[in-house]
Amino acid sequence: MYDPAASVSGRGAIAEQPLALKPVPPGLGRRVVVTGAAGFVGCHTCRALAGKGWQVRALVRSAAKAAERLAHLPVEIRIGDIRDPAYLASSMDGATAVVHLAAIAIEHDGDTYESANTNATRAVIESASNARVRRFVHMSQNGSDSKSPYRFLRSKGIAQDLVTSSDLEWTVLRPSVIFGREDEFVNMLARLVRLTPFVLPLPDDGRARFQPIAVDDVAQVIAHTISDASTHQQIFPLGGSAELTLRQIAERILVAMNARRAVIGVPTAIIRPLVAALWHLVPRPPVTSELLDILALNNTVPDNTLVSVFGITPTPFAPEELLYLRNITFGEALRSLFRS
Repeated sequence: MYDPAASVSGRGAIAEQPLALKPVPPGLGRRVVVTGAAGFVGCHTCRALAGKGWQVRALVRSAAKAAERLAHLPVEIRIGDIRDPAYLASSMDGATAVVHLAAIAIEHDGDTYESANTNATRAVIESASNARVRRFVHMSQNGSDSKSPYRFLRSKGIAQDLVTSSDLEWTVLRPSVIFGREDEFVNMLARLVRLTPFVLPLPDDGRARFQPIAVDDVAQVIAHTISDASTHQQIFPLGGSAELTLRQIAERILVAMNARRAVIGVPTAIIRPLVAALWHLVPRPPVTSELLDILALNNTVPDNTLVSVFGITPTPFAPEELLYLRNITFGEALRSLFRS
């Protein structure tokens, strides 16, 4: 439950009062609440918003993660669970906008898609409305659909419908797979490279198509849309510079890691029992049976508003942008399966 005293400053110290920010340009000293602020997209978004002069109130569940990813930023950190009404209501105090990023892709520790993706979104919308916070930027997902047969995509689709049916001044972003130093998708493939010294198996011959977009490009979009009234009541698909198959993505990862592997296609029917076994054997499986099925879906963005609307030149998914993957060791890849 929410502890009102558990407010942490951007330097990692416990503080009763919000962090005193540096002076900002006139008119920009507004407060934005960011959910999932210590997550992959969240920490980059907090940095982009703070750079634009916003007073950022970062909502996080893990104090350790907040200290690791946010302590260097001029943000006010609130530790708690956004499904706790008292915590959420207190966090909305004095806010003028919300950026809702909190979500899960893999269920664990009692968190379900329905609870973490759908019900939490409903709670944030209601709390924002009660606090008369009008501006609401919501991170959805390319392919999300309230009628999807896949629970993850369905939970994100229902959440999106909750946002678009609200009376808030909402904007919805629907990115393809997002890549960056802390991402789970590309890092998962890189860890698989370390764990398989001779071959790199890919489901369905790696034919699934994606349009990877850099996390800092997404953060730029968020920082722009939050104060742009022309983006209200709009849904924006976001993608990177090129459509790539899973095999092409893997090949770029191998080049970045300076690793040699024979990339082989394996029928999904053969991989599925291994994925199911990992679900029971390790606390943090890299993929689930449902996500394995989702990997086979098209995840490209024909109408890429990153370019057409926001005028951002996409960061390419190129080996030189992925050199940080070389830091992944066999031991780190193995420990990731058991990390709490």
